[in-house]
Amino acid sequence: MTSMIQCISPVDGRVYAEREALSPDAAAKAVARARAAQAGWAALSLDERIAKVKAGIAALDGMKEQIVEELAWQMGRPVRFGGEFGGVHERTEYMASIAADALAPTIVENSEHFDRRIEREPQGVVFVIAPWNYPYLTAVNTIVPALIAGNSVILKHASQTILVGERLAEALHAGGVPEDVFQNVVLDHAGTEALIAAKSFGFINFTGSVPGGRAIERAAAGTFTALGLELGGKDPAYVMEDADVDWAVDVLMDGAMYNAGQCCCGIERIYVHQKHYDTFVEKAAAWVNALHLGDPFDPETTLGPMANVRFARTVREQTEEALAAGAKALIERQNFPQDDGGAYLMPQILVNVDHSMRVMREESFGPVVGIMPVKDDEEALTLMNDCDFGLTASLWTADPERALALGRRIETGTVYLNRADYLDPAICWTGCKDTGRGGSLSELGYHAVTRPRSYHLRKVKA
Repeated sequence: MTSMIQCISPVDGRVYAEREALSPDAAAKAVARARAAQAGWAALSLDERIAKVKAGIAALDGMKEQIVEELAWQMGRPVRFGGEFGGVHERTEYMASIAADALAPTIVENSEHFDRRIEREPQGVVFVIAPWNYPYLTAVNTIVPALIAGNSVILKHASQTILVGERLAEALHAGGVPEDVFQNVVLDHAGTEALIAAKSFGFINFTGSVPGGRAIERAAAGTFTALGLELGGKDPAYVMEDADVDWAVDVLMDGAMYNAGQCCCGIERIYVHQKHYDTFVEKAAAWVNALHLGDPFDPETTLGPMANVRFARTVREQTEEALAAGAKALIERQNFPQDDGGAYLMPQILVNVDHSMRVMREESFGPVVGIMPVKDDEEALTLMNDCDFGLTASLWTADPERALALGRRIETGTVYLNRADYLDPAICWTGCKDTGRGGSLSELGYHAVTRPRSYHLRKVKA
C-alpha cells in the first residue's frame, strides 16, 4: 500500500503539501546510489567541496521569497521574521572556515624512520533526520560539515516541513553538489527504521522528540551505527539579584515566545531572585501582552499559529493542569481573541507554579513559561537540575566568575551568561540526560561526521 506523507498547514488546516513515501526498494536504491557516489565526491579536494557547498547555500538566497512563504504555510512562522538565511550563512561560513584545521591529520612523528599520524575519514553515507521547527538551520548543522568532510548525505525531513528538503536539494545541486551525493527522500516511520536496521549509514543525526530518539536507537541496535541525537529540552533561566532586569525580561521573554515557543533552546522555566521577582513578573506580563497573535502573512503578526493542532493541545493540557493545581495565569484570554482552540494559541505566563506540575518539568515547546522566585544560588541550582533534560541554561548576573562557577554545576550542554536562545557555530551544540548524545558544529561537529584512521608507517631503506 502506498504511504502518503502530508503537511497540514496550521494557517488554515488544509493539506498544503503531499508526497508519496519511497517504497523499500526505491529507498534501498537511493542509499546504493549515495554509497557509490561518495568515493568520487571525497576524491575532490577540500577546497572544491567547500566551493560547491557554499555555492549551493548561496543558491538558497534566490529562493528567499518562496521559502519565507512556504515556511509560513508549513509551520506558521510570521513572514515578518523572514527565513533562516542569516543563521544558515553564518553556520556555513564558519564550518567552511575551520574545515582545513578540523580535518587536518594529527602528526605524531614524521622522521626518517617513522610516519605516525591520525587522519579523519568520512563516515560514508550520512543520514540526516531533520525537524520542522527550524527546518533549514537544524538541517545544515549536519549537512554542511558532512558534505565538506567528503560524505554523501541523505536527508529525510519532517512531514510538517516536507518542502524544505526539496529546496535544499534544488539549491545544493545548483551549486554543483552531485544529485547522488545529496539526496532528499520522503519516508514513513517504517521505511526510515528499515533503512537504519539494514545498516545503510555510517552516521545518523536525528533531531526530534525523546520517543523518536528511542525509536532510532532501537532500529540501530546491533548495527553499531554512530548516532547523534538532539532530543527534548526544558531550558531554564536564573535571574540573580545583580541582574539587569529590563534586559533579562526582553531577552528571556523573546526566548520563551519567539517562533510560538517552538525553539530547541527556548526558555521554558524562569527562576528569579526574590529581590526582583515582582518587578520581573510585572514587566514580563507587559512584554507578552504586547505580542500580536494572528495570520502569519500579516506583517503586524509577531506570534503565529503553532505548527500543528496536536502540539498546541499539549501546551493547553499542561497549562490547564497547572491552573487546576493552583498556578495563576497572568495573561488574560480577552487580550488574545485570535486563540481559536486549535493551532492559534495565546501566549501565557504562569506563576504560583512548582515542580509537581508538568509545565515545569516536561517539555512544552509552545508559548508558555512558568516563573518561580528563589532565595539564592543553591535553590536555583537545585531547581534547574530537577529535570530530565539538559540542553541550555541561561544565567543573568553582572559577575561572570559567579556565573562560571554556578554553570559548572548545572547539568546542561551549554551555559549562557546574559543571553539565551542562540546557537554559536564555534561552540559545540550538545546536551546531556534525556536531551540526547553527541554534538554538532564547532570542530567537534567534524568529528561526528568522520572517523579516525591511524597510520603507523615504518620506513625501510633499501
